[in-house]
Amino acid sequence: MTIKISPLFSCLFLFTLAIPVLSHRKIKGPNFGKTSAFEFVKHLEGCHKGDKIKDLHELKNYLKKFGYLSHQNFTSDDFDDALESALRTYQFNYHIKATGILDAETLSLMMTPRCGMPDIVNVTNRMKSGDRDLHRTHPGSSSIHEVSHFRFFPGNPRWPASKTRLTYAFQANTPAAAIKPVVRAFNQWASATHFTFSRVHNTVGADLVIGFHRGDHGDGFPFDGPGGILAHAFRPERWKISLRCR
Repeated sequence: MTIKISPLFSCLFLFTLAIPVLSHRKIKGPNFGKTSAFEFVKHLEGCHKGDKIKDLHELKNYLKKFGYLSHQNFTSDDFDDALESALRTYQFNYHIKATGILDAETLSLMMTPRCGMPDIVNVTNRMKSGDRDLHRTHPGSSSIHEVSHFRFFPGNPRWPASKTRLTYAFQANTPAAAIKPVVRAFNQWASATHFTFSRVHNTVGADLVIGFHRGDHGDGFPFDGPGGILAHAFRPERWKISLRCR
């Protein structure tokens, strides 16, 4: 049987890697854990169709990033029909009353850290109204919130069924304190699946390449700082897993 790789697997996999690192080491710095990279939406609470509010285009960019808007003027601060529709879809996906209004519950959800995988890929909404939250962790919590749905990467990329021995390597920028927790995470995955994971020291040819980055790190998906996107991973055959560092 050929193994399909889903964005759900990606998110759970990279959160399994990220959380031991975060719990292993206290990261010190002003406002870490207190300020969200998504706080730009905070002053927009209560806005609705017909409003024109400064920085509303940032909300459009947020929804575009996660697949809810496309082919739109993202510099406009007008709350138009397209934005209302996108917000309703977002609310529906996350089991919030789909009013199309940026209420307190929707705002709170948008401001929490999340996986960098979009909810909607190629205009196909694979989230289901009866499923639980896929992408989020709550501030101050190291728990992973379970999900009951999944999505495949476009094109349904696959590893051969015979490929169960996977190698992984760390990029040169990996903090020394992060290596042991990640190794433990791989061991936990191995104990719960039919995969085995072996560390190699050369990223060339490794099945999984792991790096810790800040901001723009060259893959077209820059990290947005503390409280924002935690991590993201790219499809096989050769995975690249990027985790945000301070």
